[in-house]
Amino acid sequence: MQLSFRTLSTFAAVLCFLLALVWGLAPQWLLAFWGMDFSFAVGLIARRTAVLFAALSVMFYLVRHEPPSSTRNAVSLAFVVGCWGLALLGFGEWLNGHVGPGILLAVALELALGLAFFQTRRVSLELDTAG
Repeated sequence: MQLSFRTLSTFAAVLCFLLALVWGLAPQWLLAFWGMDFSFAVGLIARRTAVLFAALSVMFYLVRHEPPSSTRNAVSLAFVVGCWGLALLGFGEWLNGHVGPGILLAVALELALGLAFFQTRRVSLELDTAG
């Protein structure tokens, strides 16, 4: 199923906003789901991560109407690299026993989002070269 860039970007904006809220206000919930303990250091990193997710949310919301372009291509490709990198790290941490199986939900979502943006990017490039 091929999603439009607008739909995918809107979904990513909402998801990143929700993640910003959770990482900023209740990081212990996600950490518990992943089988990790909360500490001051982890809380500090979680709050900083929340701000990054908020920034991604704003970015995806603002580019959702962008036609096929180098800007849209850059945003999509950067997100693919980020999603797939996080998926690899999460899977590796699970294999090494550092986190519980709850991380696999995040890994699956990261793989799916990366693939969706990769497919949208590929279709955009095909349309761009055909036109």
